[in-house]
Amino acid sequence: MNQFNSLLSLTLGLAGLSLVTVSNPSAAETNQTALPDKQAELKLAPVASTDYLQPDELVDIPQGAFGDKVRLGYRLFVDTQQLRGKYVGNELNCSNCHMDAGRKANASPLWAAYLAYPAYRKKNDKVNSYQERIQGCFTYSMNGKAPQAGSEELVALSAYSYWLAMSGLMDKYKVAGKVPELSDAELLKGGKRDDFVLPEVIASAMTVDERAKLPGRGFPAIPKPELAYSPERGAEVYQAHCQSCHGDQGQGLEIAGVYSLPPLWGVNSFNWGAGMHRVNTAANFIYENMPLGKSIQLTNQQAWDVAAFVVSHERPQDPRYKGDIQALQQKYHKHQGYYGESLSGSAVLGSKAFPINPVKQ
Repeated sequence: MNQFNSLLSLTLGLAGLSLVTVSNPSAAETNQTALPDKQAELKLAPVASTDYLQPDELVDIPQGAFGDKVRLGYRLFVDTQQLRGKYVGNELNCSNCHMDAGRKANASPLWAAYLAYPAYRKKNDKVNSYQERIQGCFTYSMNGKAPQAGSEELVALSAYSYWLAMSGLMDKYKVAGKVPELSDAELLKGGKRDDFVLPEVIASAMTVDERAKLPGRGFPAIPKPELAYSPERGAEVYQAHCQSCHGDQGQGLEIAGVYSLPPLWGVNSFNWGAGMHRVNTAANFIYENMPLGKSIQLTNQQAWDVAAFVVSHERPQDPRYKGDIQALQQKYHKHQGYYGESLSGSAVLGSKAFPINPVKQ
């Protein structure tokens, strides 16, 4: 992937943290203006197959208006910092969690995510389109502001995701030719629908549900730890395996104002509403993808413990916060996480949270 890979290598990183399953409840205030939970917990499944889609190479993106949208989506994905101050409020890029520019199986690849939407989400009690899922990522994972529906950025990110998914399907089923072009309105919907246009050979080979559950989707679930996950043990794992990249304070690696490795907690990381603040989500991600370039190096227990350590630190506030941490915890945080809890006598997590979508200093 020639010159694209050099850019990509600078933006990969956030994966270096792991979160561990913690049975911490947390909730949100019952305010009618509360933001919907568009970062509902990912449905995880054990790795049952290694028959992963293989999208086309980036050099195969076509020329023309459609190809321009796909290329823009790629550039925004691996260098999301170009939207800092507009839609991004931390020092992360999309590719920090979705590895290899959203191509890597078992790192929540875009090709699988696109085919899993539209989808009903229990936590906001509605069917979410693909663009709504991306909006949630900006609000929570990027600690920023969701782009307006139908914006150039959402169209581009959807086009890139669609192109990865469709080119992978066409490769799998030996369909020759270029990826079919879709209108902006169709791109934003996602591919889990009966009226999603597909070459006949693909449509007849896979049901809508089968397309939505491709091998390699999301982060594979790892077994629960033999011992209850422990931030204290996790600190030792972090020092041995993570600190050299992410820093002794989880601050990431910054050179000349550019972060080549992402912050894991603190003012510049994802906020308390992001899915990665859950211990189990972080543990699954870390085990499969960290340390960077050496995945599946930690034991199951180490992944849980270091995930617990990472997510036991303060970070930006949950955007749904309305002044009552316990109310927020009870409404939105009844899962494995530490929001609203005091660890080892320290301040309640969330009580000293950092600002949402701050101005970069």
